[in-house]
Amino acid sequence: MKQTSETPGQLERIYSNRFDGQSEYRTRVWKILVSQFFSRYVPSNATVLDLGSGQGLFINNIGCREKFAMDLNPGARQSLDSDVTFLEQDCSQRWELDNDSLDLIFSSNFFEHMASKQALSDTIGEARRCMRSGASFIAMGPNIRFVGGAYWDFWDHHLPLTELSMAELLEMHGFRIERATDRFLPYTMTNMRPIPGALIALYLRLPFAWKLFGKQFLIIAKKP
Repeated sequence: MKQTSETPGQLERIYSNRFDGQSEYRTRVWKILVSQFFSRYVPSNATVLDLGSGQGLFINNIGCREKFAMDLNPGARQSLDSDVTFLEQDCSQRWELDNDSLDLIFSSNFFEHMASKQALSDTIGEARRCMRSGASFIAMGPNIRFVGGAYWDFWDHHLPLTELSMAELLEMHGFRIERATDRFLPYTMTNMRPIPGALIALYLRLPFAWKLFGKQFLIIAKKP
């Protein structure tokens, strides 16, 4: 079962066209997201995998002992810091990682790109195999319930998901759901006016604002 319907070369062209000229702003945003929110879930001695890492905006900015990034797009390697080990592979196939070797897996805006539910389920199965007992799985992505038709504005979107369907899949694979938030971040940074960093940091501290502007779900789960 293929991870995506697109070839690695097609993926490289899609993301180059989509994010051209936005790298500096996206990096600034992710520095804030990591420092002001996600870092609280990542122990300094953790081994972390950024699944569907793209430009490495999470893994480059998180502080931890050992870093891995997995992506099928060969161009992703160019954006990763030197301390990140890049795994260029189809994530629905067996991962090039040992059993019980990861303390945390993070994935942002990736699962909607997968070619089928089976490919996503196979990916979650591999994640569980490679995670230690007590390890955390953090995933965020567009919530089809709130995004609606705009979800299909991106050619490589295939799987419509909600926080409930994502949580159910994780539970099927034996994960325990710690948090399932239906609204977290706004839908996309593509073709949007840049937002000042201070406003982003304030937004993260005001969950009631998530209910107004959030269109992405946030799932935090643990492997028992």
